[in-house]
Amino acid sequence: MSDDDGIRLSDEQKRRQRGRSIAIGLAIAGLVVLFYLVTLVKMGPGVLDKGMY
Repeated sequence: MSDDDGIRLSDEQKRRQRGRSIAIGLAIAGLVVLFYLVTLVKMGPGVLDKGMY
């Protein structure tokens, strides 16, 4: 097989794919922050007062 096999994306397709990838990354990061905040709220303020030991 040669290196020429496969799908060639145009510059417009590459730009759109990058935009979708960024949007998916931001959505996942937003969900992580949301889950973190919900977890802190459900645990209550006492979780921040605990010492290390």
